[in-house]
Amino acid sequence: MGIGAVGPDELQARFGIPEILRFEAGAKGLVRAVVCAPQAEAEVYLQGAHVTHYQPRGDRAVLFLSERSRFDRGAAIRGGVPIVFPWFGPKAGEPSAPMHGFARLAEWGVESATQAPDGSVTMVLGLDSESAALPNWPRPCSLRYRVVVGETLALALDVHNRGDTAISYEEALHTYLAVGDVRQVSVTGLAGARYIDKTDGMKRKLQETAFVRITDETDRVYLGTKTTCVLDDPVAGRRFTVEKSGSDATVIWNPWTAKAKAMPDFGDEEWPRMLCIETGNVADHAMTLAPGQRHEMRAMIRSLPR
Repeated sequence: MGIGAVGPDELQARFGIPEILRFEAGAKGLVRAVVCAPQAEAEVYLQGAHVTHYQPRGDRAVLFLSERSRFDRGAAIRGGVPIVFPWFGPKAGEPSAPMHGFARLAEWGVESATQAPDGSVTMVLGLDSESAALPNWPRPCSLRYRVVVGETLALALDVHNRGDTAISYEEALHTYLAVGDVRQVSVTGLAGARYIDKTDGMKRKLQETAFVRITDETDRVYLGTKTTCVLDDPVAGRRFTVEKSGSDATVIWNPWTAKAKAMPDFGDEEWPRMLCIETGNVADHAMTLAPGQRHEMRAMIRSLPR
């Protein structure tokens, strides 16, 4: 299931691409891949298979990364695109289990790295639940994550049930988008959808307006959503599109003031500069895979002039 828990020199010798892809020690010694494709640059930490940076040529960074991200071994990185698996939020009945699951904390292995004729770079990372001895999850399964860095950032998470009984899980690509001022942005693509409002006692509500606007702490799980979301950012003068497949839920999240101050790995005044639009299968849309079955969830993130 790929090479994990090894140094950057060995990874560079096997998977490096001269002037295009290198492996190095990143923040606090965590191994990262640095991609310098013709169309864009990116950084991917092997801990969590975590994309922390993506920036198209001639544009600004697409992803928000907190200045207080800890980059401690075995701790989640705040920002970028964390992988949520196999539960969303706290695990029911197990308060000691890690928030949002173990995938964003584990060391992933590198399976392959290639450059396409158009210049885009594809990395495939893997995680095996048995060899990784993952806590709180005794079920044999394999994860494969494909990251394509080009004119768009294309992400695909494949889950394979390798056991002899069915498995149920939740998953999300917890994408933090960098915005000029979250109070000025609007999101389309969710009109008419039902959502769970996690800031209001998990009440179920209807998105009655065409635009989602952020005016307070926002934590919504939109259900039955397959469409592309478009984030319009007038302050930064650009738009983001988040296109997806294999996903039936979309999460919109911003911590606002009080929650931002309560998080030690998030700056008190950083909340206006980010909005999460998460591609997922959570809550009502948790996945169940029969023995031998697999499922792929994909997200494609694009930055465009406004």
